[in-house]
Parts: sequence; structure tokens; C-alpha cells
Amino acid sequence: MADQNDFTKTIQYSLQLLFTGILGLLALLFVITLSIFYPPEDSQSSATATTVVSRTNATIEEPSVLADDPNIDIIKTNCTACHSAKLIVQNRATREGWKSMIVWMQKNQKLWDLGNNEDLILDYLAKNYAPEDKGRRSNLKEIEWYQLD
Repeated sequence: MADQNDFTKTIQYSLQLLFTGILGLLALLFVITLSIFYPPEDSQSSATATTVVSRTNATIEEPSVLADDPNIDIIKTNCTACHSAKLIVQNRATREGWKSMIVWMQKNQKLWDLGNNEDLILDYLAKNYAPEDKGRRSNLKEIEWYQLD
């Protein structure tokens, strides 16, 4: 009886080892398959990726939604290191308003001292994202009205 228990335990242990080996092999095949079908992107060959370098790390951002300007790289480096460019685009403010936002970010969000870049950044923001005096939508023009039956 003792021989049968030892034999059973040996078979169980062998099956566990075999099962573990098969799982390991499947995991390895899965990783290899992923690397074949989804190779890592080469950021230099990607035409749509823009590399944005911050003071702490490098990240990849979507194609820019920001207004084109000679100082766009300063904006990307200093602003999109922490938040999306879409956050800039959705806001409007005067130069003083943008300055107060920068001061708030420095006080509450650990934004670094922008140094000489601050004036360039404020110039860019005030020029491209100033308040718009639109009010309500413009009136409809050249519309053919018709009678509903």
C-alpha cells in the first residue's frame, strides 16, 4: 500500500512539473507573438509622434493641437510635460489671467520656475489663446425658410 501512495505522489508531482513547464512555454510563446505582431514603436520613424522632453523624463505626445508659433517648442517642453496640450487649447485668458494660472501651478502643482521662458510663454498664450468676444453664435444667413405642413 505504501508503494502505491509513493507512486501516486510521484505521478502527481510529475504532472505538476509538466503542467508548470507547459504554462511557462505558453507564456513565452505569448510574449514572442506579441513582439512579432506589436513591435515597439521606433519614435524616430513615426511621422506623427512628437517627442516632448521635460526636466524629469521624456514622453510621447499626440500630434500637436497647439497653434503654430516660433516658440511652440518652449510651450511643449514646459507645459505639456505635466498636462495635455488640449488643456491649454480649451482655455482662454488675458496675459494677466495666464500669469495667474502659472503662479497657481507653481504654488499648488509644483511647476518649476520658468525663468526667461515665462515671458515667451505668456506672449504665446496671450496671442493665441486670448479671450474671444463672441457672445452668442452669429445669426443664420441665407436661409430658405419653408412652411411646415
